[in-house]
Amino acid sequence: MQKVLTAEQMRTVDRLTTERYGIPSIILMENAAHAVARVITEKLGGSVKGKSILILCGKGNNGGDGAALARILNLAGALVEVVLLDKIKDTRGDARVNFGILCAEDFEFDDVYSSVFCELYEIETKEEWNEFQIGHWNEADIVVDAIFGTGLTRSLEIWLCNVVHELNFLGEDTETKPRLRVAIDIPSGLDADSGEQKDIAFQSDVTVTFTAPKPGNILPGACGFNGELVVANIGSDNRLIDEEPSQLYLAEQCDAANWLLETAFSNDSYKNKRGHALVIAGSESYSGAAVLAGNAAMRSGVGLVTIATPKSAKDSISSRLLPEVMVKGTAETYDGAIAEEAFEEIAYLFEKCDSVAIGSGLSQSESTRRIVRKVVENQRQPMIVDADALNLLSPFSAVSPPANAGGSDLILTPHEGEFMRLLGTDDKKVVKDRVAAVREFSVTHNVILVLKGERVLIGAPDGRVVVNPTGNSGLGKAGNGDTLAGILAGFVAQAVKFEIDIFKTVVAAVYVAGMAGDIAEKKFGKRVMTASDVRECLVDVFAELNAK
Repeated sequence: MQKVLTAEQMRTVDRLTTERYGIPSIILMENAAHAVARVITEKLGGSVKGKSILILCGKGNNGGDGAALARILNLAGALVEVVLLDKIKDTRGDARVNFGILCAEDFEFDDVYSSVFCELYEIETKEEWNEFQIGHWNEADIVVDAIFGTGLTRSLEIWLCNVVHELNFLGEDTETKPRLRVAIDIPSGLDADSGEQKDIAFQSDVTVTFTAPKPGNILPGACGFNGELVVANIGSDNRLIDEEPSQLYLAEQCDAANWLLETAFSNDSYKNKRGHALVIAGSESYSGAAVLAGNAAMRSGVGLVTIATPKSAKDSISSRLLPEVMVKGTAETYDGAIAEEAFEEIAYLFEKCDSVAIGSGLSQSESTRRIVRKVVENQRQPMIVDADALNLLSPFSAVSPPANAGGSDLILTPHEGEFMRLLGTDDKKVVKDRVAAVREFSVTHNVILVLKGERVLIGAPDGRVVVNPTGNSGLGKAGNGDTLAGILAGFVAQAVKFEIDIFKTVVAAVYVAGMAGDIAEKKFGKRVMTASDVRECLVDVFAELNAK
């Protein structure tokens, strides 16, 4: 997991890099420019030679990064144009040095500086921008945003809003060649700390940020403007990052890959060594949810999976399950929902299993409410609470005795609507700051909270919140929540057997589930992909991660 830093914390890291390690800030700027150049070169297939690149700069350090980038790309053979949305005489510090280098041995005419590195235009008005577009608009292969960076805290001037808007549509005309849009550090128009959009933001295909991600790179909403995020090390010691008191993190592929290494199959592996997941799910009307959860759990690498479900749903579920999944029929109510008496019937399974998932397709009868409460209150192993079980426990403060009565981890997996019901409110303002809401709930109730949405947030009882970067809107269809619940149940059961931290396990499971969704999107497309497709793409996920 990568620690996420605010703009002020990042400035502290940069300052201490210079003070403690003697690395001048101008070197950090040079390293940043080289990092962006490497990403652009990679995106262009290994060479920028002959490519046309337009770099838009502000007068601050972000613009200084862009000026240094122009020189580096030109020396690699690119044809570079730089637009400074200000005056060179108003630049300061390291930015002034790099703009000065661009203008060395140059000649000036009509606010255009021509040098051995590039042509540099000073533009301060919409009229000047409109004039610049003539003869330049359709030439660039790459457009680079180096206008504001992490220092932006105010709304953009109207004419700059228009410039950013036009940049976002540059190349959308099918008669012109497609452009690659690259942002340096953070797309202009976003607040680095909140991710809030200041009227408009640059729509980037790839963003290269430095040292550590910022909230505006990764939070829901803002992440869509960042595109692919690359975090580049530009020379700061990791110990400086560790010293900053952030409790916000970004999940990484290595979190999932390392977890798979810790739970790798050995020569003496067999089913009882890999964990037993119990899934309490399904009802006569909602048997598919149990099938999805049970099959996903089985595909996760766990040794055994048992589904406990009402007797009337047993045959329907069994006929669609992987044959390796066991099914236990239980007492039910007149309408085909699991009955409170079922608790005694499956009590022996609680002694055998290593994780429990409850909720998928249970329905919401009063009898079901009573058994859900009884299961949670008698919890003795890590438990995933999903779907109907979440609604039956809402508002969550009503659960008594405490949710962690058994001393094991309780993992709640709501979407936003279910989360608001857990909070006992219908006021969306309460969850506007999703990170704060997840942190407060997790700490207050001593649970692991997995808040589903555009970016899944995972809250820990100690206040940490992890943002998961995998997944896509194609996962917002029926059954994907059940699939995630099954994957979590399987991963957690393995973690118990291998004595692996449960929070770390949840982070890995959510990353893997989202990655399976991304592969399903590539194979089938968002419109066509189903939860079953996502489950089957676990094969590809594990193959890719095991190759790391």
